[in-house]
Amino acid sequence: MSQSDKPDSLSYRDAGVDIDAGDAFIDVIKPVAKRTQREGSLSGLGGFGALFQIPKGYEEPILVSGTDGVGTKLKLAFDLNKHDTIGIDLVAMCVNDVLVQGAEPLFFLDYFATGKLTPEIAAQVVTGIGEGCVQANAALIGGETAEMPGMYQAGEYDLAGFCVGAVEKSEIIDGSKVASGDVLIGLASSGAHSNGYSLIRKVIDTYQVPLDTQLDGKALSELVLAPTRIYVRPVLSLMKSIPVNALAHITGGGIPGNLNRVLPQDCHAVVQESAWEWPALFRWLQETANIEQQEMYRTFNCGVGMILVVKPEHADEAIAHLNAAGEIAFLLGDIRAGAKDPQIQIV
Repeated sequence: MSQSDKPDSLSYRDAGVDIDAGDAFIDVIKPVAKRTQREGSLSGLGGFGALFQIPKGYEEPILVSGTDGVGTKLKLAFDLNKHDTIGIDLVAMCVNDVLVQGAEPLFFLDYFATGKLTPEIAAQVVTGIGEGCVQANAALIGGETAEMPGMYQAGEYDLAGFCVGAVEKSEIIDGSKVASGDVLIGLASSGAHSNGYSLIRKVIDTYQVPLDTQLDGKALSELVLAPTRIYVRPVLSLMKSIPVNALAHITGGGIPGNLNRVLPQDCHAVVQESAWEWPALFRWLQETANIEQQEMYRTFNCGVGMILVVKPEHADEAIAHLNAAGEIAFLLGDIRAGAKDPQIQIV
């Protein structure tokens, strides 16, 4: 074959992967990672592995890990072309899970995958991840950006996150101390957080609801993309002064599907429905699509993002402490003796 007969030379860029853009993106996000550094951080971005030293002060440190994604909330971020808060959701879903074991989040890694890397969008996403890490006091010490042509629709991407925390072995919270007479303290959610979005999108699509629809003075678009609340700092602060017998992160499955995970088999929980008011988004969803009450509770957090279980003598102090830290905390119910079906009763 003569030189003139040879086909044109192909490059990785011709196949849809731009190595130069990926390298440039790493340079853009290095300042984001630097902003999140904390005690124990030993390496910056760019290495094959991320290094972290367990902070001093632990006698028997136990590592607690969690991984999660954002789910189909991403589809609304694509539709609205708003990418600056979805990274907070990613961090929140991981660090809040680690927190319920009593652990302090230490570091976080992210995975960002897309068909074609758009540095401006990717930078917005990672900036949100950095903000979430700052809120949780977790160092962003590494991650992976994957450009995979043909795997995703144009303009779309997927996210996953991984968090590691530490807790003193003697202070692990596992629900074993929960007993009849304990009380439930609810912490308000900031919205639907990152669960139930397949149903939210189904309601919007089925009833052709414009995303600029106003609910209690806010656009539906703002409400559905409100970032997941990160409870790490106020709850860790509370645990330094008040014993917490259990924590439940209210995610997929709602209150019934998550609170039951921290209860002994010989107890049941009674949640007082009058203890809080559903935010406008959940009232609108139920009314628009005629969703049954039980379906609402097992799909959404309905305004309660985290539940603490404490002794009754600590309840007032705990609520005051959490409210002073910027949370909306309230007495939600109590733990009672006896096995019941269902174990979580919302009355």
